[in-house]
This record gives sequence, structure tokens and C-alpha cells, in this order.
Amino acid sequence: MKFVGNAWKLSPSDLTFLFDECPRCFWLKVAGNLPRPRTPFPKVFTLLDVQTKRFFEGKRTEELADELRAGRVAFGDRWIRSGPILVPGHERVLLLAGRFDTAIAFDDDTFGIIDFKTTKPADHHVELYGRQLHAYALAAENPAPGNLCLRPVSQMGLLCMEPTTMMALGEDVAYRGTPHWVEIERDDVGFLAFLTRVLDILELPGPPEAAPDCSFCRYILENLLILMVRTPGEEAQR
Repeated sequence: MKFVGNAWKLSPSDLTFLFDECPRCFWLKVAGNLPRPRTPFPKVFTLLDVQTKRFFEGKRTEELADELRAGRVAFGDRWIRSGPILVPGHERVLLLAGRFDTAIAFDDDTFGIIDFKTTKPADHHVELYGRQLHAYALAAENPAPGNLCLRPVSQMGLLCMEPTTMMALGEDVAYRGTPHWVEIERDDVGFLAFLTRVLDILELPGPPEAAPDCSFCRYILENLLILMVRTPGEEAQR
């Protein structure tokens, strides 16, 4: 099971798509230590992510977005791990551990945590990725001993860039797009309420019902039924 001592260990990324897609798959991954099989991830997005971080590293925030506080992009791709986080009403605490995208060091000695997204900004990004950024902020402000500490985190958000045109650069070509800042307002009370929902699911004695449209659960169920109705002779012929 995915807990250490009396603590559930969660990755901030577990709180985004998987939690919304299917509570059963979420329970199985975290409480049952049975994650979904990994799906191929297009290499182009990894290359875009690396180049974006490399381009903005060390730059002043004025070059990213007008809405950002004054500061500079400090570093990216750092692992963080929180100390025990107590959620009222639950005995087992949480440990948050993962690798955040990019940190900003503001001139007023506070910090920002941002994600670069190669996409068009959308309203649902605020709730979805807001959970992940809140988890990173909480872990960065309450680190386990010896882990990275960023305290306090005063701003969070997404810098979305959708390629819209292609332009020539000598013998090369490049995609061009305008960065758009999506602010994620800090709401620790709301995030704590969300973590309460998370623990309510994890502390169930068994996995909850699958989401009706979960293709993974449907695949498992269909193949389990096929195995149950096969005769010994059919199995021997395979």
C-alpha cells in the first residue's frame, strides 16, 4: 500500500486527471498500489517543455507576464517532499512528494510556483491544475527535513503558450505564439476541503465504484469475465 508509517504518500499529479477520471482507479493506485499501465507520451511535448524552461530560466518576470510580481525565474524541475500534513477529521496524515515545474524568486523574498503549458488557456485549468500547484506550495512551505524549502509562496499560476503561426528563421523554421498568464488564487481552506474528499475515498475499506466512462475499468471487467467463462480446454489450447 502507498503509505509510510501512518501517512498516505501522494504525488501532486495524482490529484489532477486521475482523481477526476475515476475514483476506483485513484483508490487502486494510491491505496491498492495498483496503478494503471503507463501510456505512451508524445516526445514532442517533452522537447517543448525542456526548451521552454531553458528559454525562460534566469529571466525577469517582466518578460513572462505583466501580472507576475517582480522577480526572476530561479530554477525548475526540482523534487520536493513535505513533512506530515494533518487533515482535520482524519487520523492518517498526508505526505506530498513530486517534482514541480518552475520556481520564481520574487524581489520581496517570497516565491512563486508556475507551470508552463503548451495549450490554449481554458477556465477548467484553474481548478484542475490549481490542486497540483496548491500541493506543491504546501509541500514547499512545509518540507520534510533536508528537503527544498520555499517559504512563503505568494503567487501561483500557469503560463500557457499555444503555437499559432510558423515563421522562417534563416534556414530554420519556428512556431510562434503569445504567452498567456492564468492566475491561480491561493485558497488553502478550499484545498484542505478537497484533501478531505481525497482521504474520504482512500480510507474506504475497498475500492469505490468505477466512473461509468472509465475505459480502463471497463477493459479490466470485460477481460475478467472472458477469463471466468473460458473452459479448461480453451485455456490448454492457448
